[in-house]
Amino acid sequence: MSGKVYLVGAGPGDPELLTVKALRLLAAAEVVLHDDLVPPEILRLISPSADVKNVGKRCGSKGIRQEEINFLMVTLAASGRQVVRLKSGDPLIFGRAGEEIEALRASDIEYEIVPGVTSALGAAAAAGIPLTHRRVSSTLVLTAGHRASGNDGAEWNKCAASSSTLVIYMAGTNYTETSSRLRAAGFAEQTPCAIISRATTPEQRIHRTTVSDLHRAPTLVSPTLLVVGEVVRFADQNLDHKAASLAEFEKLTAALFPGVFLPTEALQADEEPLS
Repeated sequence: MSGKVYLVGAGPGDPELLTVKALRLLAAAEVVLHDDLVPPEILRLISPSADVKNVGKRCGSKGIRQEEINFLMVTLAASGRQVVRLKSGDPLIFGRAGEEIEALRASDIEYEIVPGVTSALGAAAAAGIPLTHRRVSSTLVLTAGHRASGNDGAEWNKCAASSSTLVIYMAGTNYTETSSRLRAAGFAEQTPCAIISRATTPEQRIHRTTVSDLHRAPTLVSPTLLVVGEVVRFADQNLDHKAASLAEFEKLTAALFPGVFLPTEALQADEEPLS
């Protein structure tokens, strides 16, 4: 039997934002290699017969090297296993899917990409922020906060000049530095900003501020995104999005896939060895 790797987006956190295809693949997978940011509510949807391993890498921690993840995917698929590489958000946006695809192609391993709701879209929807608005911004730029400053400095200049919406993934907590860089790039002092923490989950928190006051922002629980631009003014000030409860979602998945998924208390350990 030929093995195959599915690069699957798990979305920003709320299990109800999974695609139907992602849900079906989790039910059928023989092996799941998942990111550290994929929440337990989604891991509980994996088939109880699957081998599950956490291969996440977080900033500041060594974890597993990308080359090891590539080797696992290739080796498992070459042995005939159906492998789901489960990534938070969308696999093609800041998810190193490009590197993994290269490794799979080089080893002639069949693969398929299953898109997911990327964090920027999930966070903006949860905060009621239109990322584009015909009166103030027709361009959206997604960037990562940990990129080399020489690269994103020029990128941020273009955003300020064109009144683009800027969404910064992995923005970190050094808001004083971020505020200085935004001002240096040409963003006005009163440009509105929103820091969104744990978007689409019950732990979601939103802090609205401006470029000039960004340095006073509280440290919110990661993962966080920073949205910068005039579109933040259109945010729903009263919106307090909460993800659907796990019990409600388990009822839905049980109805769609009867007898497939584990109950809540039976979540498999992330570090179970692969056989």
